[in-house]
Amino acid sequence: MKKILIVDDMIVSLMMTENMLCGHYITFCASSGSEAIEIYRRECPDMVLSDLRMPGMSGYELQQMLQKEMQKTIPFMFMTADSNEDTETQGFENGAMDFIRKPFRPDVLLRRVGNILQTVDQIEGLKRHASTDSLTGLLNKSSAAEKLKVVCARARGALLMIDLDSFKPVNDIYGHFMGDRLLISFADILRATMRMDDVLGRVGGDEFIAFFHGMQDEEGVAHKTALINERILTAAKDLMGEDMSVPLGASVGCVFVPQSGVDFSSLAKKADKALYAAKQSGKHGYAVFGEARTQAEDGEATTLSNVEKILDERSPVKGALQVPFEEFRAVYRFLRRTMNVFGKPASMLRFSLPKGTAAETEEEFFAFLCSTLREGDVVTRHGGQFLALLVNTDYPRLSSVVDRVRQNWAPAKEEAGAEIEVEWTVMGE
Repeated sequence: MKKILIVDDMIVSLMMTENMLCGHYITFCASSGSEAIEIYRRECPDMVLSDLRMPGMSGYELQQMLQKEMQKTIPFMFMTADSNEDTETQGFENGAMDFIRKPFRPDVLLRRVGNILQTVDQIEGLKRHASTDSLTGLLNKSSAAEKLKVVCARARGALLMIDLDSFKPVNDIYGHFMGDRLLISFADILRATMRMDDVLGRVGGDEFIAFFHGMQDEEGVAHKTALINERILTAAKDLMGEDMSVPLGASVGCVFVPQSGVDFSSLAKKADKALYAAKQSGKHGYAVFGEARTQAEDGEATTLSNVEKILDERSPVKGALQVPFEEFRAVYRFLRRTMNVFGKPASMLRFSLPKGTAAETEEEFFAFLCSTLREGDVVTRHGGQFLALLVNTDYPRLSSVVDRVRQNWAPAKEEAGAEIEVEWTVMGE
């Protein structure tokens, strides 16, 4: 049953209004604005029916104070005996959903209150539809981000990026229908690990984001990760059979709040870096931003086929392969060895932007570079430099690559002081 808070400093009028509504709604009564605020904090009613002119705090002031404190639009309907049309106009300008003049008939009041509550329900339904991921029922990417901006700025806890490992083979082997069923099960598993005030959303594909209030130690992250991995494997075998051989599991990247900051955008990037570290450590485990320790469970990698699936690139994208600097070093050394054995040419490029270039522009250039180079090339970032290894590339080919990068990098960026400095070498020469 819907809840209505009635506010009127005239006790007789307050009792009469409650008598009209109490048979249809749960009602709460307040004879002043300050009393109404206390009741609203405690009961969170669905709408407020308030007298407009009251001593101490008017209906307008009550509405403004409540909405500022609760940081949301609250359905308000004002009552008044004032016949001035300007009063009604001001009420609507302040955000009232309706306005009724005293004295009023019970049937008219009930109809107007019912209309407001029906409108609110329709609006809330549209909001839920717009903010919800249609497959899993979780918050979608944009809605999760909006909610987490507020949570991360105020709360203590852990922000987690959670990825369903080896999901692509499920679609390839069992079909997209089974893939959807698995994602729904995974969402249910994540939901079951959370409390009511925690936040959970799907950011796309097989990636999810969560905030656990109060989680401030690595032990809690380890426990959640182990629990999720245990349950997803059980769920997958229930869906696809005990002989299911896909090495499914979950990788988790964690950042603690507020120790690592309170800005959601920055925290999400840190959690994503931790997730990447967990992936590079063998999947099915976790990594905490700023910590060297990771956990991995590779018990399913018992065949060469499973090892290949674990080693395979997750969700490959077009363009060059992006790797951390240490992996770039290993690729460089490998190419030097193959050149000595097979005589295949390779080249290395170093790109840099001027000192003081905005971080957003650097991110944009790195994405541009990755998409411009070939799938067989390898790129990394090292400090303020962007390095690329071009396999089977001699000087003529190298020169054309440099020209293409220079020509395609947005002229507006160069005009803004983000011109590219390039240095290159053909390895072995």
